[in-house]
Amino acid sequence: MSEPKIRAFDSLAWAYDAWFEQEGRLIFALEVEALKQVLPLLPKPWIEIGIGSGRFAQALGIDIGLDPSSELLKIARNRGTRVLLGRGEEAPFKDGSFGAIFLIVTLCFVDSPNRILTEAARLLKTGGKVVLGLVLKKSPWGQLYQREKETGHRFYRYATFYTYAEVEMLLMQTGLSIEKVISTLFQNPGEVNHIELPRQGFSVDAGFTVILAGKTSV
Repeated sequence: MSEPKIRAFDSLAWAYDAWFEQEGRLIFALEVEALKQVLPLLPKPWIEIGIGSGRFAQALGIDIGLDPSSELLKIARNRGTRVLLGRGEEAPFKDGSFGAIFLIVTLCFVDSPNRILTEAARLLKTGGKVVLGLVLKKSPWGQLYQREKETGHRFYRYATFYTYAEVEMLLMQTGLSIEKVISTLFQNPGEVNHIELPRQGFSVDAGFTVILAGKTSV
């Protein structure tokens, strides 16, 4: 992540975290339920790269988090997760350190998705998994955030959204392959008012997509 992005998240850390208690409260609950569907498939230990303020790590029981924003890490630390300051593109861990690596709404904010996925693959133990939580470009929510990006939204101006096919290609290029997909958030922007059950498989109509990937066999 570039320095301008880091400074932006530092300056907006409390506003970012407050979203989860305000308009994002139900959205967050739906996303957590979708992510929970893959937890039984994941060997330990777990790390979240791009942990932000630690909301997902706390909800999912993730052991450790890495993020380049010192201000967001202050909030995450208070949620009880062990955190380190650093960039996912240059993760300060040995090869094969983790059983599962979470990248939850992180891929869209990094400068090089290829590089961060390559690092994720390096950090995986044998049989380990990468878990992506994504707002995909062609979904109703992705289209909304793309429009907000174009008008200079304080967060989304720094985001790059990808299609499912683009994510699949990025994973293949970095030695990873999709093993499972969970979809949720089928309610349109501005109309989220109830809990949904996560659905198996990819849907272009889903506002949030969970992708479980493992290392490609050679």
